[in-house]
Amino acid sequence: MDARAHSSQEVLSTLQALVADDLRRVNQVIIDNMQSEVGLIPQLAGHIVSSGGKRLRPLLLLMSARLCGYQGRRHVPLAACVEFIHTATLLHDDVVDESALRRGKATANAVFGNKASVLVGDFLFSRAFQLMTRDGSLEVLQILSDASAVIAEGEVMQLLTSNDLETNEAAYLRVIESKTAKLFEAACRIGPVVADRPRSDVDALARYGMALGVIFQLTDDILDYSAEQAALGKTIGDDFREGKITLPVIVAYERGTEDERRFWSRTMEQLEQSDDDLDHAIGLMRRHDAFGETLRRAEAYGNTARQSLAGFDDGIERRTLDDLISFCIARGF
Repeated sequence: MDARAHSSQEVLSTLQALVADDLRRVNQVIIDNMQSEVGLIPQLAGHIVSSGGKRLRPLLLLMSARLCGYQGRRHVPLAACVEFIHTATLLHDDVVDESALRRGKATANAVFGNKASVLVGDFLFSRAFQLMTRDGSLEVLQILSDASAVIAEGEVMQLLTSNDLETNEAAYLRVIESKTAKLFEAACRIGPVVADRPRSDVDALARYGMALGVIFQLTDDILDYSAEQAALGKTIGDDFREGKITLPVIVAYERGTEDERRFWSRTMEQLEQSDDDLDHAIGLMRRHDAFGETLRRAEAYGNTARQSLAGFDDGIERRTLDDLISFCIARGF
């Protein structure tokens, strides 16, 4: 394990350790609320919930509440709610994308079929809304229901921009702010809300969450073309094969020659791909510094995230959230 990987693992370990008791309670709430007399529901939901995710979104909610000095228990079921929304979107996304693998493991739709995955995704959305209403706060309900609507809009926007090389950076950023970063933002917003902190603190942590979510997706889009990921046995090139227009593609296309643009049109718009095309695409991205350009965007969002934390007391919570920015950026190297 290299120094970056070791450092990244330390960030996650510190984050998980700080909220360990709450995280155990969140996991219990998740297990309890996956139960159903319909046996396929807990079986399929358990498949994806236990598939190795970092629980990053619920961790952000727990950590933002801790940063704001919250001493109650409302944040625990709300963190589970955020994870259910995330899990439901993953189930639906994998069906839409016809994905067979996630984190190197078979997706739920590959194991159980598309119909079951969509319906259990609906069940998890419903469970999330049950948890929201039990909390009893209209403000929390509005935050999470608004986020759910925006996420759905983001997925539709991505569908419309797929296979369309006229997609520019601004349109791409609107997609990832909606489909990925909005739930990060909501998770970070709820912490200060339940802690009854001033609106300025709520808005600051919301900005932090939005910026962090954009960074996370930017680096995810780099990792889809990463040789290091391939060496770890993870699938690469899914975005390429599906014709998803991400920032590395946008940069390489905009900076490319006419011949290179014809290549991108054939492979991404017409989806006429041969075995060698992925390697050629990666070569073009490197030639035009598409990965470096994408990382520079991530670093700019990192500055926004750090500035958003500036008004909070210096301590282990704020330092860990600051380190998490570096962790998310370092994923792209």
